[in-house]
Amino acid sequence: MQKRTWIPLAAIAASLIVAAGIAWAGSQDGVRAGGIPVFALCGAAAFGVNWIAFVPAYLRQTEHFYDLTGSLTYLTLLALAFALSGGGSSRAWLLGALVAIWALRLGSFLFLRIRKEGSDDRFDRIKPSLLRFLMAWTLQGLWVFLTLSCALAAITSRGTTPLGGMAWLGLGVWVAGFAIEVVADRQKRVFRSDPAHRGRFITTGLWAWSRHPNYLGEITLWVGIALLALPALSGWQWTTLISPVFVYVLLTRVSGIPLLEARADERWGGDPEYEAYKARTPVLFPRPPTAA
Repeated sequence: MQKRTWIPLAAIAASLIVAAGIAWAGSQDGVRAGGIPVFALCGAAAFGVNWIAFVPAYLRQTEHFYDLTGSLTYLTLLALAFALSGGGSSRAWLLGALVAIWALRLGSFLFLRIRKEGSDDRFDRIKPSLLRFLMAWTLQGLWVFLTLSCALAAITSRGTTPLGGMAWLGLGVWVAGFAIEVVADRQKRVFRSDPAHRGRFITTGLWAWSRHPNYLGEITLWVGIALLALPALSGWQWTTLISPVFVYVLLTRVSGIPLLEARADERWGGDPEYEAYKARTPVLFPRPPTAA
């Protein structure tokens, strides 16, 4: 079997194995529908939605609906969890509302951005390959399921726990992370919309404190979701607290910061202004800006 074939097949298989393990763990002490854990049904739906969307995307050779499908997957899983769980506690509804607000905001933002830019160069090399493109959609299904897992476990749990100090701490952390992400995205959008900044990199606002403040916001808000869900979890459900860890590892070690840093180095590497910006500005965790 050629290398180009077995790598995406291995990635797809690994994604399904990891998801199956989390589905088993998160289903413990959870409600069932037709004898099947609702949590596990949500895991299956995460992949199903993305595989269905993959078909027209591959036939049309487009990635325009990739990020939008990710957001719709979050909303689909939330709707499925609430519908099959027979309602929900105040904690469940708060978790659902926070995730829905984030998904709607980010999904629409990314969709409008790709409509404006015309393409996402991350997909240029993989779109022609059925297996590699399918791998990308499968990984998105895993991304949604793992990031949402602790919230889903709390929503589908048989037990209920009243909101307390941990819940309000989690809400505060989520609000902080959401605000950072929204402000960072807006600052970058405004910067890029100015013709005078064409071909330049942003160094102002939150971007003077961190080279990737939007990712800092996303990691922070998922920590908030985990704190909010925590009191409702028990036993093997604690495994779903991998959610913010997974977000952090993926954004800082795999698909987020490494790709953007490499792209920026290729574009501006050697530029004295850019090299000075890199030297004085941390990659992720913020630090007050120093004089240029």
